[in-house]
Amino acid sequence: MSKLRVGILGATGMVGQRFISLLENHPWFEVTTLAASERSAGKTYEEAVGNRWKMKKPMPEAVKSMIVKNVNEVEAVAASVDFVFSAVDMTKDEIKAIEEAYAKAETPVVSNNSAHRWTPDVPMVIPEVNPDHFEVIASQRKRLGTKRGFIAVKPNCSIQSYTPALDALMEYGPKVVVATTYQAISGAGKNFADWPEMVDNVIPFIGGEEEKSEQEPLRIWGKVIDGEIVKAQSPLITTQCIRVPVTDGHTAAVFVSFEKKPEKEAIIKAWKEYKGLPQELDLPSAPKQFIKYFEEDNRPQVTLDRDYENGMGICLGRLREDTVYDYKFVGLSHNTVRGAAGGAVLSAELLKALGYIEAK
Repeated sequence: MSKLRVGILGATGMVGQRFISLLENHPWFEVTTLAASERSAGKTYEEAVGNRWKMKKPMPEAVKSMIVKNVNEVEAVAASVDFVFSAVDMTKDEIKAIEEAYAKAETPVVSNNSAHRWTPDVPMVIPEVNPDHFEVIASQRKRLGTKRGFIAVKPNCSIQSYTPALDALMEYGPKVVVATTYQAISGAGKNFADWPEMVDNVIPFIGGEEEKSEQEPLRIWGKVIDGEIVKAQSPLITTQCIRVPVTDGHTAAVFVSFEKKPEKEAIIKAWKEYKGLPQELDLPSAPKQFIKYFEEDNRPQVTLDRDYENGMGICLGRLREDTVYDYKFVGLSHNTVRGAAGGAVLSAELLKALGYIEAK
């Protein structure tokens, strides 16, 4: 099988770098085009990134000498690829416009950005949870006037640490959810060298994050109606989002009440058995065991567990009954793998498997 040609928009940033790192030796996809801002265009990728390579793995040899293209030269970039991943750093309106431009150039866009998360006919998908939302692509293509171009997005990084855990328990009717997320600095595209004031510090505010964390799960649990995604009305979710001095890995402390309160053993069993289409199709980036539950009181821990299933799994622990709500637990997910580039790669694999992305 010949590999699909992939372009990365915003290739020099932290998420763009994560895409490059994850796609090295991918069995289905090959990075053939890198695009970034005008100031990076015309340079080799190694020159454009300079000393800003932030991944633990070294920069792949295959991309070092690749000439970076101008992300705004849509036709030139689109002509060289079968689809693109988007991680551009622009204003929301600029992102909306450029992603639509690529889609209209008959190039599917799988985006890490938030700009199109509430566009009614754009699917926002956690592949194990709501792959049925890809059905709206047909309506989106009709609106855009495209045959193969479309936009699909992944949701906010922090909700990955608890939304799948709640989805596994939908038969019990979660009705109220209180979640506090403790979010790594890489979620802001930074490391400690960039952000020395985060050392030995906690910042109790991340702009826009609480609104996303409360509303995006409802869209994921919504229904496709008349070619649009209509968000669910429950559960009621309230959140606080806090920046903590951690490199990678978002932790969530979650409280939940149910319509029908399950037994603790039933919850753990549902988590351990939870799987979705990526597992059934054995997609290349899919975790074999999506959710891991730890019996130990001191797990999950960021440094020990964020790389579970190559960063694509979800770790849960400390499930116990609560004095105000029915239960409380702790969740952990890798924010730049499952929560960002890895989640987008898994979405692209599923879109390919379902026939939405094909070679030009």
